Amino acid sequence: MRTSFNIPDEIVEEFDRVWREQGLESRSRAAREAMLEYVESHSRLETTTGEVVALVGFDYRHHDVIRELHSVQHDYQDVILNTSHTHQGEWCLESLFCRGPAERVRELTYRLRDFDGVRRVKVMVIRENEN
Repeated sequence: MRTSFNIPDEIVEEFDRVWREQGLESRSRAAREAMLEYVESHSRLETTTGEVVALVGFDYRHHDVIRELHSVQHDYQDVILNTSHTHQGEWCLESLFCRGPAERVRELTYRLRDFDGVRRVKVMVIRENEN
């Protein structure tokens, strides 16, 4: 299947540099691998149940979304134990250390991904207990 995407030039340039350095045969091959990795990561988040301890990391443009992000964090204070924040120019990196039902951590992750000013959100489950 052929498809097209609107991706900023600087991301495409960086993507091309990386897949060429890794010796992959084509941009299509690299895109397939990246999509599979995304699907696997998403599936893991969807199927995790029970109580979890997790790290949710995300980067964002500070001035675009800071008020809204603080509001979301207040909505999920029942699972956010601690936060860490650093400024890198106009971008910020935030870490949320969470503990609670997997469903709440999943909801928090999806809420964070809804913001245009948030570039990416990564979740690492460091412990899970199946109920």
